[in-house]
Amino acid sequence: MHGKIIFYEDKNFQGRSYETSSDCSDMASHLSRCHSCKVESGRFMVYDRTNYMGNQFYMKRGDYSDYKGMMGFGDCIRSCRMIPMYKGSYTVKIYENENFVGQSHEMMDDCDNFMDRYSMNDCQSCNVMDGHWLMYEQPQYRGKMVYMRPGEYRSFKDMGMSGMRFMSMRRITDSC
Repeated sequence: MHGKIIFYEDKNFQGRSYETSSDCSDMASHLSRCHSCKVESGRFMVYDRTNYMGNQFYMKRGDYSDYKGMMGFGDCIRSCRMIPMYKGSYTVKIYENENFVGQSHEMMDDCDNFMDRYSMNDCQSCNVMDGHWLMYEQPQYRGKMVYMRPGEYRSFKDMGMSGMRFMSMRRITDSC
């Protein structure tokens, strides 16, 4: 099953629209702005900057009538990435410091607080071996989030996340 999302120029699903089932690195090639959207199926990450940069927000099936009012950051959606359906195992190794240095822990399930579970007060790099994950700047899956798909993430700072501390992480599953 593929995802389907419809973007609208204005709040409350008004103005011109653009429908997609795949990634879009620059919404400006389809709409002059994007202030609301409907996720008809699947899951997506939307970004307030082009090329999958800036603040991110996870969207599952539902109606999002006012992007700025709900998310509280960025003036509009500028890019989106479809999150593929995944049914396998989940494995990620988190590291306290950049370049896979310092205290490390392998996770196969959600962790609502790195400090409580691992006595680790920060995470600056990780290796996502299996599955798709959301990493949050605060415990209990709150605050700004970052989508992590399989791959090595040597330095969150080099990815434009300078100054962010990550404190919790969860798997993107059908129930998420």
